[in-house]
Amino acid sequence: MEKRNKIIYWVATALLCAGMLGSGIQQIIRNPQMVEIMNKLGYPTYFMVIIGVWKVLAVAALLIPKFKLLKEWAYAGLFFVMTGALISHLACGEYGVKDILGPVFQTIFILTSWYFRPADRKIILANQ
Repeated sequence: MEKRNKIIYWVATALLCAGMLGSGIQQIIRNPQMVEIMNKLGYPTYFMVIIGVWKVLAVAALLIPKFKLLKEWAYAGLFFVMTGALISHLACGEYGVKDILGPVFQTIFILTSWYFRPADRKIILANQ
């Protein structure tokens, strides 16, 4: 059971980090396709750069050892960004598979990685 959970954790974390790092870098360098998406959703371009930097920093926080509290914040931040992206697409009437699947799958990867993270990456409360 333990080995299975580690495999699930690392697969979900790898997919999560690859997606977040890729989109984060594209946002930081202001890739024209990312600019177009942000404009369609009604967000200013500078907001995209801020989110891109946060994504890259969150990936670093998830992959480096220790810093359990920072990892919790990274998971929460990525969850808010991806669910916000999903809601933004839906609110703007973008119901296409391409618009919705990215945020949905990234949210699933976030939740799966968080749930299956090893004990050495969890915050253990003293009163448990």
